[in-house]
Amino acid sequence: MSSPQQRLVAQLARIKELSGLSLRALAREAGLSSSSLSRYLAGRLVPPWEAVVALCRAVGRDPRPLRAMWAEAAKAGAAPPPRRNDLPADLVDFTGREAEYRQVEELLRTVGTVAIDGMGGVGKTSLAVHVAHRLAPAYPDGGLYLDLHGFTPGQEPLDPQTALARLLGAVEITHPPAGLAERAALWRSELSRRRALVVLDNAVDAEQVRPLLPGAGKSAVVITSRSRLVRLDGVPPVSLAPLADGDATRLFGRAAGLALTEEEAVRQVLRQCGGLPLALRMAGARLRHRPGWTVAVLAERLRDNTGRFDAVFGMSLQQLDADQRRMFRLLGVLPGADFDAAVAGVLADLPPGRVDAVLEELVDAHLVQEPAPGRYRMHDLLRRYAADIAAEEEPQAEAALRRVLHHYLAQAVAHDEVLPSPHRGSPSPGDPAKAMAWFDLEYVNLVACFDTAVRLGVDEVVAELPQAMRVWFFRHRGTGDQIRMLDAAAAAAGRLGQDHQRASLLSDLGFAHAAAGRLTEALAAYELAERCESPDDDLAAGLALRIGFVRRDLGDLEAAQAHFRRAHELFEKIGRPAGQAQALAFDGWVTLQLGHRDEAVDLARASVAMAHGPARITGLVTLGVALASEDQEESLRTLHDALSLAEQNNLQHNQAWCHNYLGVALRVMGRLEDALDHHRRALELLEPLAEVQMEMDVLHSYAETCRVAGRYDEALALLDRTVKLARDLGRPHDENLASAARENLTKGREARPFGS
Repeated sequence: MSSPQQRLVAQLARIKELSGLSLRALAREAGLSSSSLSRYLAGRLVPPWEAVVALCRAVGRDPRPLRAMWAEAAKAGAAPPPRRNDLPADLVDFTGREAEYRQVEELLRTVGTVAIDGMGGVGKTSLAVHVAHRLAPAYPDGGLYLDLHGFTPGQEPLDPQTALARLLGAVEITHPPAGLAERAALWRSELSRRRALVVLDNAVDAEQVRPLLPGAGKSAVVITSRSRLVRLDGVPPVSLAPLADGDATRLFGRAAGLALTEEEAVRQVLRQCGGLPLALRMAGARLRHRPGWTVAVLAERLRDNTGRFDAVFGMSLQQLDADQRRMFRLLGVLPGADFDAAVAGVLADLPPGRVDAVLEELVDAHLVQEPAPGRYRMHDLLRRYAADIAAEEEPQAEAALRRVLHHYLAQAVAHDEVLPSPHRGSPSPGDPAKAMAWFDLEYVNLVACFDTAVRLGVDEVVAELPQAMRVWFFRHRGTGDQIRMLDAAAAAAGRLGQDHQRASLLSDLGFAHAAAGRLTEALAAYELAERCESPDDDLAAGLALRIGFVRRDLGDLEAAQAHFRRAHELFEKIGRPAGQAQALAFDGWVTLQLGHRDEAVDLARASVAMAHGPARITGLVTLGVALASEDQEESLRTLHDALSLAEQNNLQHNQAWCHNYLGVALRVMGRLEDALDHHRRALELLEPLAEVQMEMDVLHSYAETCRVAGRYDEALALLDRTVKLARDLGRPHDENLASAARENLTKGREARPFGS
């Protein structure tokens, strides 16, 4: 008997059938994202009841008979992922701001976005985080937090493209599209199917934030900035002034841990603190740590400490011992967003037991925040203050920074070695999931350390850190960070005289460019790598394979074939069967495209016999397509074997490829409706991915099947889409291929089959 979820999926598939619409059109009609609908129809996710209702209404069907079935499926389905919460901890002593809180809450309910502005230290982030925690039940899909570093000392504001990559990564899209507009559209689509609250902290201006805003849907965004974002249309502002005396007194008293009776002395402290919550907490902490003091003594000491960046900040340092003061100074120059105790210990050259005590004292003095257990950060005002002091009083700051850079590099190498990779033998003992989670957690800090290493000229860190992030980057390939880092790393390796390392980095740079759709840049990087003096046979074989991929995608099939054969020779020479199998598979594929079917069959069979696991997919697909006109049974069995491997290993781009070529084989067999279903499924799987070359290949094949089926309007629409994609990406081969097919179709002439 089928499971409740399988029965629900069957009903949803029936609804799609009744609609007569494509997946994207039905999703649009129901107000859903097509990626969500794809997951519901594939049984990978039980839809919320509201989505079932929307789908039923889109086809004029009563949803009530499905309610019991949906409830069973929801109950029996896999447990939902835990609610995501990236928010810093709420402040236990949050005080005042009742009117502003009500205003922000009302704007989130009615408009969905709000921008909180005010001077540094006035409590913008505290209010945003407090609101987000209080409203958590209204946003069941979680709270997301991103620091845009608009006013962070020593860091450039996060550009919108990078910010979108990090936001999309937070919703598990690890390979976003390359362009800003495409990333923004995908982000809006992902938010539209969620009910999440996003805090965009520390924005520099409206241009930084505009692409990050949601579109339709029930998600909401809170922005904070020191500037009033008047050019952000449709986002109402809430401006924070310093705390009024009543709220300031209450906060100061709570921080000090005592009842305040010295009214005049309290007023003097409030004047020194300027109504800033940060300063009030620090002043209260100073008083709490000196139980023999009165408020009058504190007020007098504050008056005596003017002349630094802020009297309260300067006075807070006086309660610290030498290690604590030095830690505070050095934290002002530490790169990155946050840090743990190990990093702090390396920075200040302190043993673990001592560093824990030092950090605890800094947290108690409100000089350092602990937004999550074991993770620390500094307020931007304090970071700037600490950096100013370090510039005057810390001659060993650069030496401390160099220790941190080497610490992060060593940690990255250790975690990378736990991850499986074809570039080495067996991984080191350890949990790969935990290693990958470490990279996820530390990614922003690793990039900041890399930039610091570039600034300080620490070439060994610049050259080695991107290689230690190779596996993580493969799962997030083609990003601007990766390309920038690899480019700088290759230059650093050249300065160090490490020619082999430079060749390896250039090879990775080419791969990153290719993943981002920049084939010309990819080819240039690969050819530079080939010209390095000491690439060994292993590296040369990988380069030949990668150049073959680019030549194939540029339409130069003969050159691609030559490179695949060169790769096979080199892999055979060094005894790498997996590499040989891969080279044979892609040789077979281009050989088939060149029209040499029998030779392609032999190459594909040789690849399948030599390969294991998912490495067999390319050979199986080549074999299945090649046999479509000769042996239908073996053709379909082989293609379904490839699809099963892709599904078992959760390789979504390979699943799309298999579905597309099942469509091609079924077209050859004359089963046109089945073929069209597989092409549609391929596009559905590709939608959340940034596999643009594969998308164009699928569109070519899909259009040809539509032409053969007599669906000329559909074919023309698909070819128009292909032309636009190819033109946007600068792919003349794909543009010419689609344009020629379109011209033949519009003239009513028989188009030469393509995409097969």
